[in-house]
Amino acid sequence: MGYNYSYKKREDLMQIIPMCGLKNTTEVKRRCVGENGSVFVTKNGYSHLVVMDIEHYERSMQKICEAKVVMGGLEDVKAGRTVDGDTAMGNLRDRYGI
Repeated sequence: MGYNYSYKKREDLMQIIPMCGLKNTTEVKRRCVGENGSVFVTKNGYSHLVVMDIEHYERSMQKICEAKVVMGGLEDVKAGRTVDGDTAMGNLRDRYGI
């Protein structure tokens, strides 16, 4: 490919390639899998696309879904939409006849 644009951001090494680098799909795939994540694609020097392998995508989406659930729970706590454990267990027993 001839391009080796990468920089250190936090703990992750991010691969960056120009748009014309997408022509070499084998190299892009190798970089995605090898970096266990994403390759950032630039156009005219600006961020344009992110290419990632499917496993990384699925893990990322799972984390986003989990974060949404946690955020919803925190919003419930803040809004007072909670009950203590004994009340919750009592409600379940009553509802399901346990």
